[in-house]
Amino acid sequence: MSITPLAADDLKWLCCDQQFEFDSTEQLNGLDGPIGQERAMAAIELSLGMPNDGFNLFITGQTGTGRTSAIRQILEERAKGELVPDDWCYVHDLEQGASPVAFSVPHGLGKQLQEDMAELIRRLSEQLPKLFKSKEYEQYKGKTTEEFQLKSKKLLEDLEQEAAEQGFEIQRSVSGLVLVPAKDGEALTQAEYDALDEESRKEIDQKGGKLQKVLNGVLAQTREIESEVQQAVSKMEEQIVDMTTSHLFAELMDHYQDYDEVVEHLDRCRRDIVNNVSEFRPRKERQLIFSGGEDLSERFWSRFEVNLLIDNQALEGAPVVFENNPTYFNLFGRIEHVFRMGNATTDFTMIKAGALHRANGGYLVLNCRDLLMNYFSYEAIKRCLRRGDVVIEDIAEQARLISMASLKPGPIPFSGKIVLVGDAHLYNLLHHFDPDFGKFFKIRADFNSSIDNTWDNVTRYAQFIAVQCRDHDLPHFEPGAVSRVVEHAARLTEDQNKLSSKFLDLADLIKEAGFYAHQQGREKVAAQHVLLALESRRYRNNRIEDELRRLIVEGTIMVDFAGAVVGQINGLSVYMQGDYQFGLPTRITATTSIGRGGVVAIEREVKQSGAVHDKGVMILSGFFAQRFGQNKPLTFSASLCFEQTYGGVDGDSASSTELYALISSLSGLSLRQDIAVTGSVNQHGQVQAIGGVNEKIEGFFTLCNIVGLTGRQGVMIPRANVKNLMLNGDVVAACRDGRFHVWAVSTIDEGLELLTGTPAGEFVDGQWSEGSVNARVDQRLTTMVETLMAFAKKNDAATENHSGS
Repeated sequence: MSITPLAADDLKWLCCDQQFEFDSTEQLNGLDGPIGQERAMAAIELSLGMPNDGFNLFITGQTGTGRTSAIRQILEERAKGELVPDDWCYVHDLEQGASPVAFSVPHGLGKQLQEDMAELIRRLSEQLPKLFKSKEYEQYKGKTTEEFQLKSKKLLEDLEQEAAEQGFEIQRSVSGLVLVPAKDGEALTQAEYDALDEESRKEIDQKGGKLQKVLNGVLAQTREIESEVQQAVSKMEEQIVDMTTSHLFAELMDHYQDYDEVVEHLDRCRRDIVNNVSEFRPRKERQLIFSGGEDLSERFWSRFEVNLLIDNQALEGAPVVFENNPTYFNLFGRIEHVFRMGNATTDFTMIKAGALHRANGGYLVLNCRDLLMNYFSYEAIKRCLRRGDVVIEDIAEQARLISMASLKPGPIPFSGKIVLVGDAHLYNLLHHFDPDFGKFFKIRADFNSSIDNTWDNVTRYAQFIAVQCRDHDLPHFEPGAVSRVVEHAARLTEDQNKLSSKFLDLADLIKEAGFYAHQQGREKVAAQHVLLALESRRYRNNRIEDELRRLIVEGTIMVDFAGAVVGQINGLSVYMQGDYQFGLPTRITATTSIGRGGVVAIEREVKQSGAVHDKGVMILSGFFAQRFGQNKPLTFSASLCFEQTYGGVDGDSASSTELYALISSLSGLSLRQDIAVTGSVNQHGQVQAIGGVNEKIEGFFTLCNIVGLTGRQGVMIPRANVKNLMLNGDVVAACRDGRFHVWAVSTIDEGLELLTGTPAGEFVDGQWSEGSVNARVDQRLTTMVETLMAFAKKNDAATENHSGS
């Protein structure tokens, strides 16, 4: 069979500039949605259209595929046609104080209510203290107390008269009213009392005891009268305050009569003010909280304020919230504290909203990885979805050794849709380890990293470029420049039939090409500017590649580019340096001998290889057993080595290369050194596709070009990789001119003929074609068996002779 090089047209898909019907992307409209993500769009449409019964959305896909910008555009457009949710307010718990009450009002009304209450508080705080300083108040108070004062005065006068008749006076002291004996209207001194005879003193003491009981009764009646006075005054004050506040509250109640919760709160506020008339009486001294100098009266009035937690007045549709730092407090809100005289205090006005409050009635978008990285957040999100409400809690209480007074705000019902953005790995982990995950995130929208290479998608790529140019103030692209960007998109996928949907990378390329066009003073970006941007990327990142290439050219790393050698071949490896990868040849050698060790990879023995590479080596044993071990035991030992490699080796893309080296060593046929080989192999000798094919070919071509192209050099790849070829222009031009070649093979036998120049042979009637590569290998393996058997027989005979002697 004859293996011919691939035609130049097979080495790269070209986007034809003449297909475009524009002179520059300036003439194109913007995009109306993501490019080529129909499956993901169908999932998003289903999730957003379903009731919020666990049909929240999880978006998967690689970073840079436009998943976040796509969901932003979709949600913002959808939200415009939806209702604006209500405003939410917190007010003081006037009954217990520790559980602020939440209620909602139509959007825009929350701000008005807050301002109306602030105005009401201002008017009340001014009017009520003045009321207690007015002449009218003093007149009402005087009338209320006058009757009780007369009654109290009459009791005391009667008591004084009775005391005088009994020979006593009533005097006032620091301890109250006391009875003092008197004679002729003059109180006796202690000396005069002591000078009296015993019978007189006894009579005075008896009368005094009786009068003291009367005095105690009068004092009790006086206290009752004072209590009645206080109650009457308090009732009078409450009536005055009630009369003063009723018309002010009535105005607001009439205005908000359609909102029961607002009316109930206003009524509670009115009753609370009436029940706290003592707050409005004049104080002799202003009482201050030393930290900040806050007037206590101000603290009293603040209890009637409205904490407008969520103000949706400015919204024109449902809210769309992207929370970039989903900590617990950023999601669920917080209760702030201030320090007064060394103590942390708070009140309902310090309750702050979180992203869930802002997204209530709309959409909340979170990055899944960031959510999982924040302690408490993920479990709290699930509780919110399970219960259907948002509760603001002070989670720091769980870590405190000493509890402190805090608030327990009432819950707020939640009806929004939550969207998580992450990769497939996180999605699979959550599904596997969290039994609740599937209940709350029932829909997955998977953004593919590649899309079909169709004319419709190519046209939309041009629109994408137009959008980037407008958004970032870049010069617009000519058709040739658009073609080069689209071709690079195909190269990123390593598939001529696909285009990359990693639009972040493409956007960067567009910006870099625009930079070079601007630098050269061009009004439009041409194809040369895109190529210059790609070459500049390579130059910025290929220092290590240049160093390794220099070592190969100098001969420090041994690689041959001409001639033929037994058991030696050029394999191709791909090196990764961050987001930059490149290919270089690696010498692979094989040695074989008589034995029973089978195929041994030196890298495996020293634990320098990965599991996939080890699998590829073990497949080689299966190949030999299937092809040559059907009529004889295989009695050979083989050693494989990646020469001068000092790092890890993984992947099975060199397994066909290793097999060629083994067959060369067994057959004694030399392998061409001007051909580099890549491809994996199965146990039946079929060559399978590998990755990094473009970098591998370009890496070998660059070295051949440095040492000198001979017209015989080239790379042999699996035929299944032909559709993956998107080689750079230099390689394609060299192949078109016959200075370099790319061959594609489907089987090991095809590759053997190209590498050895000898037919691989056919297996007919139990034998391989005479003189073929497979016949040589089969004969060598047969000879090894015969040699081993003869050696064993000779050894047994020597052992018998030694025993007989």
